[in-house]
Amino acid sequence: MGEPARPHLVVLSGSGISAESGIQTFRASDGLWADHPIEEVATPEAWRRDPERVLHFYNLRRDQVRRARPNAAHKALAALEKQGFRVSIITQNIDDLHERAGSRDVLHLHGEILKARSTVDRRMQYRLPRGGIALGDICDKGSQLRPDVVWFGESVPHFGDACEIVAEADLLLVVGTSLAVMPAASLLDYAPLDTPCLLVDPEAESLAPPGVTRLAQPAGKGVPQLVRHWKRERRLWVPETVLES
Repeated sequence: MGEPARPHLVVLSGSGISAESGIQTFRASDGLWADHPIEEVATPEAWRRDPERVLHFYNLRRDQVRRARPNAAHKALAALEKQGFRVSIITQNIDDLHERAGSRDVLHLHGEILKARSTVDRRMQYRLPRGGIALGDICDKGSQLRPDVVWFGESVPHFGDACEIVAEADLLLVVGTSLAVMPAASLLDYAPLDTPCLLVDPEAESLAPPGVTRLAQPAGKGVPQLVRHWKRERRLWVPETVLES
């Protein structure tokens, strides 16, 4: 007989978890996005119109990500994995905070800001351990490099992979996302019918769709509480004591 299947937690994380590490969201009224309308820095049209401005904007964001540090939520999820649970993270975030916390199975739906990619072949990717991207930086095929992120209006190449991961979940944990960005928000529809889904967010009461259990707490508080329960019981469940606290 083979080993029993490990409990499989699938996490869908959004900008709220990174915001607790100091990375502000594009919907915030302050921060980098406030002075840069989306259509001017985060669309294919913006890139064609003014690539230098787009590169400058993402260089600023890249510096912000490098300064940020994983918070208690990132660390708790990594610790759960070390305890023998299977933890798959599907993140809408383009930072590397999950990886720096120690998580090993992370799928970036919207790309990774610490990578550049070719403008003629998206498979040609280059890590950016330091510095940014400037006009004139080219790929091995001689074309300009761009941030390896999914801009508004572009397809999400890893969405199919994400659907397959969600379909294998024993429990689906949604953290720090408004569930308003498509197609990521539709991932909940791919979970097995008997798989419980739990949303951790300060605005969970108003954000959670029907059938999703709500935990109205910041990620840095709610996720560690849940992980402590799961580690102690060696199983994935929705503990009432946490929901009542």
